[in-house]
Amino acid sequence: MNVRFNSMPVTPGFETIYSDAVEVPADSRILTVSGQIGRRADGSVPASFEEQFRLAIANLEAVLAVTGMAIADIVKLTFYLTRAADLETLGKVRRELLAVAPAVTTLVISGLAAPNLLVEVEAIAARLAR
Repeated sequence: MNVRFNSMPVTPGFETIYSDAVEVPADSRILTVSGQIGRRADGSVPASFEEQFRLAIANLEAVLAVTGMAIADIVKLTFYLTRAADLETLGKVRRELLAVAPAVTTLVISGLAAPNLLVEVEAIAARLAR
């Protein structure tokens, strides 16, 4: 089982979604997941940040499921946003969909590969090997 650590109390409101460090046991499978974007199976991309973020998480869940892992196995998340104005929505949706795994987190605000993309989510997951 992954062990989560915090050197000090986590900023109020972030306790369910953030850890300073996560230790992965030696006999674990480690999965590195490419950045997932908010694109539907038909290739379309919704206009709103929230819709794109929800789709990116759904796409991440699908990748995890194919490997026998789940959101709870995430130990590291990296979020790439194109607009700082979307941070509040990111926090709201993250608390709703990702609170089961308070992960080590990196947040980058920068450009993405296509101008209509507003968010990309990259993850590392770990689960004890069977």
